[in-house]
Amino acid sequence: MRRERQTERVRVPPPLISRRLPSGRGATEQPNVTGDGATPLTLRFWTMVVLTGVATGLFGDLLMFVLFHMQFLAFDYSHGSFQHAVEAVSPGRRVVSLVIAGVVGGVAWYVLRRYTPNESSDLDDEIWNGEGKLSFRRSIGTSLISETVIGMGASIGRESAPKLMGGVSGSVLGSWAKLTPEQRRLLVACGGGAGLACVYNVPVGGAILAAEVLWGSITLPAVLPALACSFIATATAWIYLPNHATYVAIPSYPFRFTLLVCSLLAGPVIGLLATGWVRLIGFVSHHRPRGRLALAGPLVAFVTLGIVGIWYPELFGNGKDMAHTAFLGGWGLGMLGALFVLKPIVTSLCVGSGAQGGLFTPTLSTGALFGGFIGLAWSQAWPGEPSGAFAIVGAAAMIGASMQAPFSGVVLVLELTHTGFAFAVPMLAATVGATLVTRHLDGYSIYSARLGPNDADSA
Repeated sequence: MRRERQTERVRVPPPLISRRLPSGRGATEQPNVTGDGATPLTLRFWTMVVLTGVATGLFGDLLMFVLFHMQFLAFDYSHGSFQHAVEAVSPGRRVVSLVIAGVVGGVAWYVLRRYTPNESSDLDDEIWNGEGKLSFRRSIGTSLISETVIGMGASIGRESAPKLMGGVSGSVLGSWAKLTPEQRRLLVACGGGAGLACVYNVPVGGAILAAEVLWGSITLPAVLPALACSFIATATAWIYLPNHATYVAIPSYPFRFTLLVCSLLAGPVIGLLATGWVRLIGFVSHHRPRGRLALAGPLVAFVTLGIVGIWYPELFGNGKDMAHTAFLGGWGLGMLGALFVLKPIVTSLCVGSGAQGGLFTPTLSTGALFGGFIGLAWSQAWPGEPSGAFAIVGAAAMIGASMQAPFSGVVLVLELTHTGFAFAVPMLAATVGATLVTRHLDGYSIYSARLGPNDADSA
């Protein structure tokens, strides 16, 4: 029996052509073509979307300028692989760099928190549970400190700061333009997605992240401003940042049926790993040091990383070059296995110390390492299978499951590598399998797991 549906053309704003088609059916019967609801896309709102995109792109340039110059000061890095630059300096210099990062980060974050009490710099919480009001001074301070310590080797993601400053741009501009709380929240979500998009040159992935993860709805009124803000921020960031893929020179691996079989089997396993990873992040986030103990937290964590980095310098930084090597099919089973175990440990140690940073690239690199590992193991039975293709599949599945956003995970990996379309079916198979497992086992993501007490009622 046909379900009764409202066929009136009740859309806000109303379309210029008000006459229905001869069938008499309403255009809004297509589920994503909804009205604007409580978030009207007015001319003032669209103006703020454009300005937010420009501001986000400029903040992305500023923050990457800080990151790159700190990498140069700490490791003489200017171009090529950051991992190779870290390996080229002495073990003592690596440890000293992280000692300085621990002292600077611990003191700076302690002072910032002390003098900005009750000021919000939690982008996700403000979108999901607040009114989209973020503190500019606390957010810019947090972002600059974060990029400074990441440039000096801290094992956390660089995307958190530009994502936050994109959200702050939307918050400040939305308040200045006197937008409604709902409009401001949407603008903050668009800015957050655009922040990630502009520093990784992933305009589509950033927009999907804003709609799927931050706003939670892939409807036309959400996707349109997200896409607009994302492409404007990305194009603006080209003033300083390159306009090519983040991971360059990745081979065009062909599709093989054995890759699909392995992906189907690996997906649920990656889902189990993602569940454990997210739970670990939630645990260390809740138990991070507070008060005066927060002064020493980053120092202890970063020094530990520096000592481990004497033998494994690949662990320094967010893991971008680690993932790149896995995508290219580098390393053997031993190194891939060791780094796969160590990267989540040192990253959770840094997060648990109170250091502020992202988890996107550390999560992606962990998935790439595991994918490369199982790819090499799989090739023992089927020689000739490229482990780089398995690494790309593993990265997409791990990031999709850990974010509870399979669409975003796949699109982001495709944009980051500019390859993988030939084996998109295995990538989707692994990502769906992994996300199904995490959704039914737990349901938290790397974003919701970091929320503080009483920030969310339930999973």
